[in-house]
Amino acid sequence: MSRFNLIDEKWIPVRFPDGTRDELGIRDTLLRSKEIVAIEDPSPLVVAALHRFLLAVLYRALEGPTDIDQAKALFKAGLPSEKIEAYLKKWRDRFWLFDEKYPFYQVPAYEPQERKGKKEWKSWPAIAAEHNANNAKVLFDHVEIAAAGPIPSCMAARWLVACQTFALGGGNSDFVYTKSAPSATAVMALPLGIHLHDTLLLSLVPENKEVLAADRPIWEQEPVSPASLKSGITRPAMGVADLYTWLARAIKFNLDGNGETLSELAFASGIECSSEGYVDPTLGYRIDDKRGKLAIQFRDRGLWRDFDSMLPDETRLAPQVIEHATALTRSNRERFPKSVIVLGQANNKAKIEYWRMERFALPGALAGDRSVRTEIRQLLSEAVAAESVLEKSLRTAAKLSITKGGRDLYADKWSAGKWIPGDVSKFIGKSTIETVPPILANYWSILESRFHETLSEYSLESNPDDIRCQWLKYVRDTLKKAWDQHRVSVSMSDAWALRALVKAEGPVLRKLKELNSEILKLEPQERIA
Repeated sequence: MSRFNLIDEKWIPVRFPDGTRDELGIRDTLLRSKEIVAIEDPSPLVVAALHRFLLAVLYRALEGPTDIDQAKALFKAGLPSEKIEAYLKKWRDRFWLFDEKYPFYQVPAYEPQERKGKKEWKSWPAIAAEHNANNAKVLFDHVEIAAAGPIPSCMAARWLVACQTFALGGGNSDFVYTKSAPSATAVMALPLGIHLHDTLLLSLVPENKEVLAADRPIWEQEPVSPASLKSGITRPAMGVADLYTWLARAIKFNLDGNGETLSELAFASGIECSSEGYVDPTLGYRIDDKRGKLAIQFRDRGLWRDFDSMLPDETRLAPQVIEHATALTRSNRERFPKSVIVLGQANNKAKIEYWRMERFALPGALAGDRSVRTEIRQLLSEAVAAESVLEKSLRTAAKLSITKGGRDLYADKWSAGKWIPGDVSKFIGKSTIETVPPILANYWSILESRFHETLSEYSLESNPDDIRCQWLKYVRDTLKKAWDQHRVSVSMSDAWALRALVKAEGPVLRKLKELNSEILKLEPQERIA
């Protein structure tokens, strides 16, 4: 019995220009995309997964774009409602959330194993990262996994798509050992247009005609059998639509009632992706000396400190969606994406550490010929150089304060694969290899807000020297403030501490002098006069 068709039913959460929110089906979301500001959900994983899902629908409905000229024509004319309607009508039977033959994004023949004569269904939190106690228990999450109760089918559909996009490997299942979804641990970028219509078209990167012809999203594929999954399936991605709708987990919803809610499901390993070299258009990459091209991932520090990796240059390592968005709007600056969101999760093997969404102004200068990536990398490098001087002085002051000219100190070391802090690291507040000492954390926190201000200054008309000059002032002032903060923390009645402070501040003072000298070179001549 078929229940809850995703084409018509309300399940995609959207926000309109007047601030009101609603949930729409696939058809209305795409056909009314110019009326919608954005897809919004409390979960960054759901937001990213829904965008990728809608892009997969468009690739197949439009059968393109296959080159930049076709993409530009589409951007100018807008989404063709006739093609979208025809495609959704053709594949309507594949979008039932509950169905005996083709349940959406599921394995219809999969039934959970029996234990003690009873099928072992799992409760719905198995697919919800925010509520899954196995690998991501959240503070103040009061969902009891064993008795979670029912959830609305609209919510189940969102988490189903997010689970297939962000599933992490690392555990046994009814079939084989689970593997991660192809881009589960990477940072995904989405340039934001003036409405959802433009947001989708800006990320609809052209796909090779031959590849597109063979590309199939999950709903156009025949369902896999439990027997083949038990033997283990490994294959490459057929194309972008296949990649964006990868079956990372074998899931089967248990229909209970009329399909308005979900309580239980079967859950096991899905298909392993062997396309390690396949480029995901939403991801940025870096080159590792030993492991080759790797996707950019979230780290404990904010992504803004690696933001240059999100910007295009001749290396072609930036997300293709940003490069494509820039190319589409070069002759139509009014539709240039003013910002980009980056979404994803960080993990420790099968355990989710956190999920995150950050928003950045997208430099308008990308529409010109300047190498904005190089310019921003230089700004970030200058901030790192100042931080290194600050940490050096903090460590010198700590060493002199502890020893008072006498005893030897225990140095930082690695033991059995674990970093052990030495006396100086403990003194300045670095208890683990990832921990940032409070003074340095404050330094980066101040510069983060300044960095966002700086990004917004990157217009086609802006002077890069003026931007760099202002940034160096930010770095100089933040470095001085951080050192002054440390000075205040030192007891004025402790002669050894005062002596250590005086001896240690030399590198900071020299760096401040160096920054002032560089600022003077960049200051407009009329101001100097």
